[in-house]
Amino acid sequence: MNTPRHGGYVVLQQIHGDEWRMIGEVDRRPGLPARKSRGQAVRDVIGREAKDGEVFAVVPRSEWRNGLDH
Repeated sequence: MNTPRHGGYVVLQQIHGDEWRMIGEVDRRPGLPARKSRGQAVRDVIGREAKDGEVFAVVPRSEWRNGLDH
């Protein structure tokens, strides 16, 4: 039996101003509410808590892929 997929996230880090860098992709952890799941995605990708001043964006993997389809 296949286990259901819970989606995933693409994590971006702000470099400066409007410049962003994709730093990784991670599967969504089941059982977490959306906001906590996005925070956990950042920690999973960078391997630690975010430091003061660091800015990250977390985008659902499906939306990221839809944005690439043009």
